[in-house]
Amino acid sequence: MAQVLIRNLDENVVARLKDRAAEKHLSLEQFLRDLLTEQSQTDTHTRLENLRMFRENVEPFDFDFTAAIRSDRDAR
Repeated sequence: MAQVLIRNLDENVVARLKDRAAEKHLSLEQFLRDLLTEQSQTDTHTRLENLRMFRENVEPFDFDFTAAIRSDRDAR
């Protein structure tokens, strides 16, 4: 079996990962092993399909960013 060492992770990231592992009653090591295995097996087609489904379920919003920026600049 191969090993991977990841340096310089933010402590908050590690804490959140530990919390997620604990929710599933797993060690952090096992949780990360499962997560990496799952992600490595997800092919591009599946990821694109997941994104397509996400977009279909997100409500579009109508906001004029150009007008907001212009208004902010004019207010200065």
